[in-house]
Amino acid sequence: MNGKMAPRDLLAALAVVVIWGTNFVAMKYGLRHLTPFQLGAGRYVFAVLPLVLLVRPPVLQARWMLLYGLFQGVGQFGFVFLSLKVGMSASLASVLLQTQVFFTALCGFLLLGERPSRQLLAGLFLAALGLACFGMNYVGAAALGTETTAAGFALCVAGAAMWAASNIVVRHAQRLSPGFDPLAFLVWSSLTPILPFVVLSLLFDGPAARWQWQDAPLVTWCAVAYLGWMATVVGYGLWTSLLKRYPANRVAPFSLGVPVVGITSGMLVLDESITPWQWSGIALIVLALGCVMFGGRLFSRR
Repeated sequence: MNGKMAPRDLLAALAVVVIWGTNFVAMKYGLRHLTPFQLGAGRYVFAVLPLVLLVRPPVLQARWMLLYGLFQGVGQFGFVFLSLKVGMSASLASVLLQTQVFFTALCGFLLLGERPSRQLLAGLFLAALGLACFGMNYVGAAALGTETTAAGFALCVAGAAMWAASNIVVRHAQRLSPGFDPLAFLVWSSLTPILPFVVLSLLFDGPAARWQWQDAPLVTWCAVAYLGWMATVVGYGLWTSLLKRYPANRVAPFSLGVPVVGITSGMLVLDESITPWQWSGIALIVLALGCVMFGGRLFSRR
């Protein structure tokens, strides 16, 4: 389909933006009664069931599903859940995770030999300035006026880097596997993180917290179900479906709406506040994403 996006597909794209933007609030609710490792295991149990019983395994080497599950599951969400637990707001996490675009570009350059475009280099520069603004928030007197911590910031950025690593794994899997099925790949890869998260919980969660999931209230399990079924299965399923029918440059710009929804939902639902340095960082990172997505026309005229 090369024409204008159909109304139902436009609604699907907007639904993904809302789901992915609000899933950070669901993470915060889940972490009120679960440890980060318990939340990670729960997310992927819900993501796997019942689809693993209905979707056939993808025809590709198992190592790609294993690597993707470790990077995207244990790596990305392990770091993000820890970040939200030790000092990161849902609002800012929704922005910082978008830096995966630039980490992916760096990984593509270093590992795949992909040459960065001029708009990507400009975006990388703006994103670096944005991260520097976030970093300034933890220096001197500015650190006294923030609800987040330097550890939370570092862990969230590490989560974005793990997301980038998982993107590289997917690229390799697609190149080496004719007839690549994204949904089957996602569902069966979601089996991988469950056991590592359980082991991490048994090793690092204290005795008092190790079994607290048994007493978690209904709202906690609703949050876990939302993360597993909506954010993972529905969100990625709709997004993949759109990418099959439209060029990536027509679908990708919708991702700019995720930080907007994330910031709005964090401030309205969780009463989160954002400092001037953080607003500056948000503006620069969103500008960097816009430069990457729309800067081709500008640079091609020069």
